[in-house]
Amino acid sequence: MAYDETGTDSVAVVAVEGLTAAQVAERVAAGKTNDVPDRASRSVRDIVRANVFTRINAILGVLLIIVLATGSIVDGMFGLLIIANSGIGIIQEVRAKRTLDKLAIVSQTKPVVRRDGLAVAMAPREVVLDDIIELGAGDQIVVDGVVVEAATLDIDESLLTGEADPVHKDVGQQVLSGSFVASGSGCYRATKVGSDAYAAKLADEASKFTLVHSELRSGIDKILKFITYLMIPAGLLIIYNQLFSSGESIRPALNGMVAALVPMVPEGLVLMTSIAFAVGVIRLGQRQCLVQELPAIEGLARVDVVCADKTGTLTENGMRLSELRCTDPSDAEPSRAALAAMAASDPRPNASVLAIAEAFPDAPGWGDATAEAPFSSAKKWSGQSYGAHGNWVLGAPDVLLDTGSDMARQAEEVGSSGLRVLLLGSCDVPVDHPAAPGAITPRALVILEQRVRPDARGTLEYFASQNVTVKVISGDNAVSVGAVAGSLGLPGGDRPVDARELPADRDALAETLETATTFGRVRPDQKREMVGALQSRGHTVAMTGDGVNDVLALKDADIGVSMGSGSPATRAVAQIVLLDNKFATLPYVVGEGRRVIGNIERVSNLFLTKTVYSVLLAFLIGITGVLSQIFHFEPVPYPFLPRHVTIAAWFTIGIPAFILSLAPNNERARSGFVPRVMRLAVPSGVIIGVTTFISYLLVYAGPNQTETQKIQAGTSALITLIMIALWVLAVVARPYVWWKLVLIFGSVAGYLILFALPFTREFFKLDPTNVAATTSALVCGLVGVVLVEIGWWVTGRLHGEHRRLFAAPEDLPGVH
Repeated sequence: MAYDETGTDSVAVVAVEGLTAAQVAERVAAGKTNDVPDRASRSVRDIVRANVFTRINAILGVLLIIVLATGSIVDGMFGLLIIANSGIGIIQEVRAKRTLDKLAIVSQTKPVVRRDGLAVAMAPREVVLDDIIELGAGDQIVVDGVVVEAATLDIDESLLTGEADPVHKDVGQQVLSGSFVASGSGCYRATKVGSDAYAAKLADEASKFTLVHSELRSGIDKILKFITYLMIPAGLLIIYNQLFSSGESIRPALNGMVAALVPMVPEGLVLMTSIAFAVGVIRLGQRQCLVQELPAIEGLARVDVVCADKTGTLTENGMRLSELRCTDPSDAEPSRAALAAMAASDPRPNASVLAIAEAFPDAPGWGDATAEAPFSSAKKWSGQSYGAHGNWVLGAPDVLLDTGSDMARQAEEVGSSGLRVLLLGSCDVPVDHPAAPGAITPRALVILEQRVRPDARGTLEYFASQNVTVKVISGDNAVSVGAVAGSLGLPGGDRPVDARELPADRDALAETLETATTFGRVRPDQKREMVGALQSRGHTVAMTGDGVNDVLALKDADIGVSMGSGSPATRAVAQIVLLDNKFATLPYVVGEGRRVIGNIERVSNLFLTKTVYSVLLAFLIGITGVLSQIFHFEPVPYPFLPRHVTIAAWFTIGIPAFILSLAPNNERARSGFVPRVMRLAVPSGVIIGVTTFISYLLVYAGPNQTETQKIQAGTSALITLIMIALWVLAVVARPYVWWKLVLIFGSVAGYLILFALPFTREFFKLDPTNVAATTSALVCGLVGVVLVEIGWWVTGRLHGEHRRLFAAPEDLPGVH
């Protein structure tokens, strides 16, 4: 008996019936509800704040204020990047949030609650204090409570304590939210709800729309932090050079400083990353794939081993009875009756029991079972006792039978054809006896057909083409698992390994896993050990599954993938949930991740090349100004206006980067993002910075130059910079396909138009009419192009990048 906590009306709660509607209303009014958010995604306000108040926007905002203070609105065009950076990020993330929130409702854990004597599935937030909640194998415990009914109830608290062994629960013992039922059944009374419950938000936290633990994001953050530190001395050097060394007035001095600092900021890189991730999650959402943690897209792109369960992954969950093969004709009728009784009395039937119930729908009228032993993956059998009608067990033949018996040989022979085989037997002790199942008398083989998913073969072939190894890990008979794997053409599927013979040593286990691909009779703790053994060999492991026995392995894998029809516990710990239950959706997730990661790395070369040459050019100008004071020579001012650096990025970075970030890309992601990008971007940036500086010096007419000569000198430097930057774009775009060639030539045409039209020349202060200056710029540009090509070839050869950078599309994996 339990009482409400209001201290006024003490209302007895009958465990069998559950609360009445009036009692529920009373608790709702008192606030005794499980009022926790349906989702842990950020609110729209948080999204706006996170996208507006960023390091990038802060830097650009300060520089924009400085330019506007000089009265040059045209030179503040880069301020539009603040709007674009924030606006597009907000729009895409809000769209992604809405998609995720809608999909999350579909996969939400719904506990079965007794109300007015009826069992009703409802949302977790509708649970109130003292509700009676039913439990079955795989059910997640959503609030804290006390057990009021139990039938061999075992609770797995590994998500809370880290202990892998299930804890047996009797009536009166406490259960905690965040744990789940490993085996057995029962019900419990809710004693703590809402924020009072222990780990009440565990499943919700697994569904966060989050960008944490992403190598890509953390790498970009490191780069931005380093750039921020560089901008302080660079800005001081430039302003010193402009004001004191070159003797310019405050307005052109500030414009020169801003023009030097703006291109240092790879603002578009953050924008492109946000867009690519957001578009990726929306695309996957349209395929009924719930990405509970956004970095999972990136993580799955790095996967090189996929561990797949057979049942529910390679085969469909549904089964049907193919044959009942009795040991003796006289056993036929008792066996049918026993199977019908067991199926009818099972409150939480699995796929096998559902198939038996479909074949034998008429219960024999034996009454309620006097004892029950629920199925668990550890013991591989279940059973019911019916008093005078006997004690019956149903389970794996190779566990319940002597391996040398005729029935065991028949079971193995049938299982080798890919059919699922269970043994129905009678035993000499009640099934809840400590010595159960005792001596077993085999009565019949229950042969069930498993339907192989029609898309399973194509999915396995895709992973093979991507150099991703698939390991089939199942709790079923090894021969049966091998038959299914072999029928799908999985290499090594015809040589299955019985997990009971696997070595306990991790190194020896890892060695076996390197050579074998198909494993049967795998215990839940072995699945976890196998994932760990693969990881110890440097593999990035994805684990797929739908059953409660997959939870521990899903939790330990680099990426856990659950089927939408799987148990609530598997969905709670998985980073990716396939809501349509299609294993064939996984290649799209892998492909989307590879597209995002590969393209962001590709365009990062463009943005960071700009950062390198901007920093170098600023320091060269600044140091020249300092040296001019020491050695008494004429300093040179910064060659560009802010509008120059804006148009320099239009067709060398901005538009091309946006297109390249959304292009197809199937290369498997690798670690080491920052060093790999920097070793490609630094040489190109140094070449552009040095050659642009030399080009400017060659046409600089001294401090007494006219306004026309000043514009011509800046134009010459800009021509050199644009030529080499376009060549960097051409290198980054490799391997070439028709649309990439159109992109490159379109960028060249864009600049030719800017330099040719009188209006754009006047607006952007461009003057290429000085033949000598323009010729000098073109020569410097050609020298830079040659140096960039040599630099990229040398870097690629030293670090093995050539196949990725210069291969033809058909030479790359997955490109067709």
